[in-house]
Amino acid sequence: MRWAQTADSEMIAAIYAHHVRHCTATFETEAPAPADMAGKIETCHVRGWPFLVMELDGNIIGYAYATQFRDRPAYGLTCENSIYIDPHHVGRGAGKALLSSLLTAAQTAGFRQMIAVVGGGEPASIALHRGLGFTETGRMRSVGRKFGRWLDTVYLQIALGEGDTSPPGTEPA
Repeated sequence: MRWAQTADSEMIAAIYAHHVRHCTATFETEAPAPADMAGKIETCHVRGWPFLVMELDGNIIGYAYATQFRDRPAYGLTCENSIYIDPHHVGRGAGKALLSSLLTAAQTAGFRQMIAVVGGGEPASIALHRGLGFTETGRMRSVGRKFGRWLDTVYLQIALGEGDTSPPGTEPA
């Protein structure tokens, strides 16, 4: 596990392109170019947000990152995660390892809450998040349409570190 570099953008874009073309976890219908992924990596680095990759034999087999949940300042302590695994490595523990590391890195970055927005209500993604302590906080029914069918979006959430038990910058009582 390591922090992503802009030089990783081609492999990251290839993993994401598979999910765009074949899966409902993302509602995108056209895969972004590697340059777009390089920009996302750079934005995360500049803002101090984690963007992690997992390698096997010199190849990236998955990636995960956390970005501020919404742009407004009041959301500054809440992040949204994204995690994608190479299709040849799904179900082998890469997702759990990546998300576990991302939880730690996001807390270190100062986030207090993490939100997972699971497109298509993907059962494997929901199970992954629940297995690491996320709880479902909402479901928006039939808000997306891809591959000729209506898709739900499921929201899950987990507190990071002290969560909401103390204001930022203070120690617990």
